[in-house]
Amino acid sequence: MTECISFMLISMRRLGCREVSDRVLEELKAKTELFINKGNRAPSLAVVLVGENEASKTYVRKKEEAAEALGFLHFQYNFNEDVRESELISLIDTLNSDDGIDGILVQLPLPKHISEENIIERISAEKDVDGFSPVNAGRLMIGEKSFVPCTPKGILAVLRYYGIETAGKKAVVIGRSNIVGKPMAVLLMQRGLDATVTVCNTKTPDLKEYTSDADIVIVATGHPGTIDASYVKDGATVIDVGVNRIADSSREKGFRLVGDVDYKSFKNRDVSITPVPGGIGLMTVAMLMENTFEAAERRAE
Repeated sequence: MTECISFMLISMRRLGCREVSDRVLEELKAKTELFINKGNRAPSLAVVLVGENEASKTYVRKKEEAAEALGFLHFQYNFNEDVRESELISLIDTLNSDDGIDGILVQLPLPKHISEENIIERISAEKDVDGFSPVNAGRLMIGEKSFVPCTPKGILAVLRYYGIETAGKKAVVIGRSNIVGKPMAVLLMQRGLDATVTVCNTKTPDLKEYTSDADIVIVATGHPGTIDASYVKDGATVIDVGVNRIADSSREKGFRLVGDVDYKSFKNRDVSITPVPGGIGLMTVAMLMENTFEAAERRAE
């Protein structure tokens, strides 16, 4: 008698974010139409862009396109690289006091001669749709209602969409920025999400020691190849936040986009993972629109 053994081909699960962001924006468009039909002014977003950074210009263009598709009002303010900090502060003060503006976004990074902290702190907490101001960061920390930073908020939306449980799970966040790492860790440990959270960074020794037993690994370091498939266990979820430009002469633009994770190494692993491109960056834009709509709703109350 011959014993037959069948093998199941193991492959990674791609957590595409296009479908998630499309659903968010579709629902938001319907809410916006209803909001306007009730006699309210359309939600409005003011975006400030300094310099000629190509990545920043691309992000701003995507935000403008999303706003226009939703029926939002969109105002853009462009400045040369050598703009004085006082000019930006003057503009923000004007936007803060303008009842026709619901949300203010200053595209980062800013030139080195301008203090990002001073600029962010100047934005009214009620119009801080990026969720970066000390007031919103403090409210988030203690679990009060606040504008949640767009990238962490988008990550949570992806986890919910794909039915990935956080309660009682071990989560490792690699990265400690005020934009992603810190707020992400705070969100995951809050009541209702209830994860057990470890925060690491690129200087953490034996990083694999922390990630190898994690159920969820979120990588936001800004360094390509921070982790590969050897760092995680089967059944884990990997969220790649990074968007890095790598020189590639075979591409028309001379570069290609990669994340902070070695995506290809996961090909034959039982792991769920977000891609780059087509990943969390799409969710960041969608959540900015959601925060802007929320600001408009608060204004209309």
